[in-house]
Amino acid sequence: MNEHQAVDIVLIGGGIMSATLGAMLAVQERTRRIVIIERADDVATESSQAWNNAGTGHSGFCELNYMPDPTDGAAAIGIAEQFQLSRRWWDRLAAQGLLDQSTFLHTAAHMDVVFGDRDIAYLRRRFETLHRDPMFAHLEYSEDPATIAGWAPLVMEGRAADERVAATRHPGGTDIDFGVLTSALVRIITDRGGRLLLRHDVRAVARAADGSWRVSGRNAEGVFDVRAPVVFVGAGGNALRLLQRAKIPEVRGYGVLPVGAAFLRCSDPYVVARHDAKVYGQAPTGAPPMSVPHLDKRVVDGDGHLMFGPYATFSTKLLKHGRRTDFFTTLRWHNVAVLATAVWSNLALVRYLIGQLLAGRRRRHAHLRRYYPNADPGQWELITAGQRAQLVTPDARHRGVLRSGTELVVSADGTIAGLLGASPGASTAVPIMIDLLQRWGHRVGTDHLAS
Repeated sequence: MNEHQAVDIVLIGGGIMSATLGAMLAVQERTRRIVIIERADDVATESSQAWNNAGTGHSGFCELNYMPDPTDGAAAIGIAEQFQLSRRWWDRLAAQGLLDQSTFLHTAAHMDVVFGDRDIAYLRRRFETLHRDPMFAHLEYSEDPATIAGWAPLVMEGRAADERVAATRHPGGTDIDFGVLTSALVRIITDRGGRLLLRHDVRAVARAADGSWRVSGRNAEGVFDVRAPVVFVGAGGNALRLLQRAKIPEVRGYGVLPVGAAFLRCSDPYVVARHDAKVYGQAPTGAPPMSVPHLDKRVVDGDGHLMFGPYATFSTKLLKHGRRTDFFTTLRWHNVAVLATAVWSNLALVRYLIGQLLAGRRRRHAHLRRYYPNADPGQWELITAGQRAQLVTPDARHRGVLRSGTELVVSADGTIAGLLGASPGASTAVPIMIDLLQRWGHRVGTDHLAS
């Protein structure tokens, strides 16, 4: 790109968030000059890539961590409504011939399976709360081993006959390849005149004298420099660093803690054919929300697989293909104490992560057998998944608070925004971006679209 070239909007990062926002803008107005800047060789190489996430269309059907109080279904219902908004937008694009949903969206029942009196009582109460809501009208509950075996045979075969088990099942669940979806949305942008700049590493985001934003960095030819009145930072783990460099006060005191994950994967056709669900359980005490155990059906590149995990890993990288210095580049004098107090107040999480890091192959497979008693270790391989940046924000007393979910940060003047945090981000990309467009309004000419 030519030095100082001006465009209408810059999207930093080639993942599902930038792709969703860019496609919304491109569909509304073909003449809008959109540029996506991505440091990797292709889009969707980080958290949006199929093997870097669980592929769950997060709808609240099976995520117990959305509902710690089984009598309060507000969060789960809200997530379900947001995911349905994403589904409706994808349907609209498909009706216009812009998306082929069969390439990225597949049916997979969403289930919960729990063991023991305490968790069974919790799951039963959760079901009683949720199934009265229209979003969860098809949710089923059972404590009958034969019924549960019909839903998920691998979970029940080989299990002790006297073990108490309960399960819920929603047949309307999905498995989603967010990498394929991201690529399809980026094609919508480029087909309408948008530009995709790969192998461009953004190093700085700064105000220009005219009030626009200057986005600059390095590429194979040397340096690049592009300016726009509006910028969105959808750079995953690197988003906080770039927002800090933009010097917006809205992220003052914010920090991130790197959390990685690995999964066991089975591609044996006979095993895969016998499991057609995403089965979630209860997270261990002290575990972060992203560590909820689940045995998942996956469809990637048209082939079926099973995936179990996650197992926590550790690196100071904030992206899977990042640098070991990533975490340290986010440290500021105003967020060090925030991060320290967050760690101190979450020692159970620290102990959990240490235990996970020390776990060997035998312990990982013992965890798998809790959900698949007859699992053959020889059929499973360990794969490295995506790297997450767990968001930490200061409370009123400047102590660090670990945040689950995602947070949209918008500058006071509305000219720069970024997304921080992780799950259920990809599944709720559409409502997040509609929220952003409503805030931007006339700045990008989207008053009608956002409404």
